[in-house]
Amino acid sequence: MKELKWKILFVDDEERFLDGLRRILYRDREKWDMHYATSVDEAMDKLKSEKFDTVVSDVNMPEKDGFDLLDEMAMDETLKNIPIIILTGNAEFKLKRKALEKGATDLLNKPVVVEDLRARIRNVLQIKEYQDQLKLQNENLELLVLQRTKELEESRVEIILRLAKAGEYRDEDTGNHVLRVGCYSRIIAENLGFDKDFANMIFLTSPLHDIGKIGIPDNILLKPGKLSDKEWKIMRRHCKIGEEILTHNPKGIKLFTTLGGSDICDFEHMLNPLEKMSSTIAMAHHEKWDGSGYPNGLSGEDIPIEGRIVAICDVYDAISSERPYKKAFPEEVTLKILEEGIGKHFDPEVVNAFFESLDEIRAIRSQYSD
Repeated sequence: MKELKWKILFVDDEERFLDGLRRILYRDREKWDMHYATSVDEAMDKLKSEKFDTVVSDVNMPEKDGFDLLDEMAMDETLKNIPIIILTGNAEFKLKRKALEKGATDLLNKPVVVEDLRARIRNVLQIKEYQDQLKLQNENLELLVLQRTKELEESRVEIILRLAKAGEYRDEDTGNHVLRVGCYSRIIAENLGFDKDFANMIFLTSPLHDIGKIGIPDNILLKPGKLSDKEWKIMRRHCKIGEEILTHNPKGIKLFTTLGGSDICDFEHMLNPLEKMSSTIAMAHHEKWDGSGYPNGLSGEDIPIEGRIVAICDVYDAISSERPYKKAFPEEVTLKILEEGIGKHFDPEVVNAFFESLDEIRAIRSQYSD
């Protein structure tokens, strides 16, 4: 129940009528905080500056009338749900119908019978209390849904980052490679004009670009020398393996979910945007602009943009970093290789964004060096 007084606004252009209301409702002051306005404009000023629980208004007033008050309150998001009692003459049937059509909560005849007025006010205040309780419940429910959604998204992000960490365990010599690739990718996405959501998603998902290497045998993945043609063919499978890890239906998922109390028949339709982007990157980051890449030989804009972005970030970081089987290339050599790859390996627009962001990329490379 409401602890404070209910706040009521009475609107009528006749001061004598409002004075009469003050007298006949005098004993109701303990439970009702009553205010008065002699015009629609004055009433709207009060309604916008103070919080009222209901309005009692005459319909016939000069200049703006009770219908204007109904219209103006209906157009204001903060006022449209306040219940309104409209006062009309006993024979004004058309006005009564019009008032109800415009959203009046209740009608009362003039001259006013005090007990009828009290009863109508009590009724609309009870409706207002129910509305306020329902609104509060809905707001609490919305907050709970937002909290649960946030927790779910955080858990998804954590799983993605843990997967990236699992991939690093197979090849510890890569150091902070996946972290740097994530940072570079976000910088380039922002430079290309993508929104914050896309930039954040590519930052979170690009570290999984090589997750498929989990499925590559150690004697090939960790081989210090040059790979044979046969070994290279196996190594190239990591793109497809990564895509399968991130999107395909895990074995036993139907049985697991059924036993757990739910029947999920199509796991792939459950994928959220982070999972979809990470699988796309895993599959597409070795495709080349001229179609000579792998695994699908895509070319140009048929290669997803996230794959094109990660491709240059991956190559830049790999050739400028030291590995057991090679020395790090000097930056001038690295940048020359990227320039030579314009229109062949790399999307020209993405390369341009890379070079425009080079100072930021250098700062990331320095901050997260191995």
